[in-house]
Amino acid sequence: MEESTIIHKFLDYLKYERRFSEHTAKCYGADLTQFGEFLKGASESDQPGAELISSSHHEAEPATAVATQVDLKVDQLLLSVQIDSVRSYLSLLNEKQYSKATIARKLATLRSFYKFLVKRNHVSSNPVVSIRTPKQEKKLPRFLEYEEVKKLLSTPPVNTWLGARDRAILETLYSTGIRVSELVALNMDDIDFLGEVVHVRGKGKKERITPIGSSALQVIQHYMEYRNKRAQSNGNFDSKVLFVNKHGRRLSTRSVRRKMDKYLKMSGLDPDISPHTLRHSFATHMLNNGADLRSVQELLGHQSLSTTQIYTHLTTTRLKEVYDNAHPRNNGHDSDEP
Repeated sequence: MEESTIIHKFLDYLKYERRFSEHTAKCYGADLTQFGEFLKGASESDQPGAELISSSHHEAEPATAVATQVDLKVDQLLLSVQIDSVRSYLSLLNEKQYSKATIARKLATLRSFYKFLVKRNHVSSNPVVSIRTPKQEKKLPRFLEYEEVKKLLSTPPVNTWLGARDRAILETLYSTGIRVSELVALNMDDIDFLGEVVHVRGKGKKERITPIGSSALQVIQHYMEYRNKRAQSNGNFDSKVLFVNKHGRRLSTRSVRRKMDKYLKMSGLDPDISPHTLRHSFATHMLNNGADLRSVQELLGHQSLSTTQIYTHLTTTRLKEVYDNAHPRNNGHDSDEP
């Protein structure tokens, strides 16, 4: 299905007014296109003889005219949708065994889309507003113990320029808690060695300043020395980008994941660990060491405190484990009993 006019307007709103990333807008677009396909299919199946749509009545029409009619029809269906259609769509997703998290995301897309349409007076009411988000199982984020972090960070060899770069990447992720997308967006002048902070461009192009440890700064400085020497003999190096690939161009998030997979294998750690696990580890260790929730929220760049609160569950769970290990139960009897 071609992208409908009304969906296109919504995606422009996300990109240019809400300042969402191209990737996020693309995900919204895919969800809405899927919903439009559902509405079109449901509409055609309700019409007598819908399966004969390509019969002689339409044979003489040019393909472009048919495509335009389809797009107009999808727009009309999106604008006239009722709550029952949304419920049928969600029911179908459930039948197809989509995860609760995916269904919740697709519902959130519809909720935002129709909120936009109400705001722009395209529809009079939001047909999704009264539909509850499916209850999801709360999964606690994975984090590394201090010794595991230490083992991972010490794995890249620092006597080569690529090894020094990879060590600097891992140190920066753990020391600041920034996202991988934020890490690869860093430029040389975003690192303030004197102030010991990093200038970060986060989601929605919002900027924040995040402290960085002296150990990480030393590793970054070591990498920069290698990088600058390499740049002198290679005119293709991008002079402003901090973390570059072997060709001197900005690293991708996928490249960072591949590098981490390599060092996880070398260090013998769980291969399911991801770069985001270092962000979870940073937040958990900060709270374990007495940082308050609001401070951690600001450091992570979370808009909502509720997003950060998940880490309090991690620290509480960990404290219980430590307590239970220190005070093992003795067949239901008090351990002080003779």
